[in-house]
Amino acid sequence: MSFYVSLSGLKGAQADLSAISNNVANVNSTAFKKSKAQFGDIFAASPMQTTHQVAGQGVRVQGITQQFTQGTIETTDKTLDLAITGEGFFTVKGEDGTISYTRNGAFAVDNDRYAVDTTGSRIQVFAVDPETGELTTPPTSATGPGDLTDLQIPTTYNNEADGAQLTSVGVSKEGLVSAIYADGSTVYLGQVAMASFNSLEGLRQQGDAHWTSTVESGNPILGTANQGMFGSVNSGSLERSNVDITDELVQLIAAQRNFQANSKAIEAANTLTTTIVNIRT
Repeated sequence: MSFYVSLSGLKGAQADLSAISNNVANVNSTAFKKSKAQFGDIFAASPMQTTHQVAGQGVRVQGITQQFTQGTIETTDKTLDLAITGEGFFTVKGEDGTISYTRNGAFAVDNDRYAVDTTGSRIQVFAVDPETGELTTPPTSATGPGDLTDLQIPTTYNNEADGAQLTSVGVSKEGLVSAIYADGSTVYLGQVAMASFNSLEGLRQQGDAHWTSTVESGNPILGTANQGMFGSVNSGSLERSNVDITDELVQLIAAQRNFQANSKAIEAANTLTTTIVNIRT
């Protein structure tokens, strides 16, 4: 029995090492969220057996959960680099129409003048009045991703062939995107759609710091930045990984020692078994 108990410990230590290694490997990944392995003991006894005389039967991995804590904010000189200070996710739509959620705000403009992230997904915004910037359809509990639109930044005023040329783009703390043209006119293009969830741990990882909603996470709660549960949007900034390399290295040493200790337990059980077998010889 001790062989299997120690074997479960080896598997648990291996899972812990894998999670820590993944954290260390992604220390420079933008908006990466570190993971932590959760463990539970295994215990079994018959109904007529007293539990005071039964040892445990090892350990099992209950799950590997992500830690959605705030990462360090890094300042850049690019207007469309957006970082969220506080809770919430950016809502993006892939080329196949799939809606996903991310905190990686490294957005750029593609050939069709749509604002896209590093995976080519278009950031979603609420429609606003071009002149006042007021929301034309304020978000409610019934608002879903289908009510959002892609953010497009025209190079000329109202996409007119002879219109004034675009000079700069601005994004406010509330996520309101505005474009300023050569004639001094300002056009509001949309307000960044923020998403939150009842259970962040229920989100499904997609890689590249993207997640999709599941039954466990619940439907997205959409809103605007700097309001209620949603944090503010910082233009010209990016959120770095929330991995603390010093903490991870300490946990790596602990996981390594745990692996070695379970290996020693197997070695001790093997020595004991060999001694018992050799008694008869």
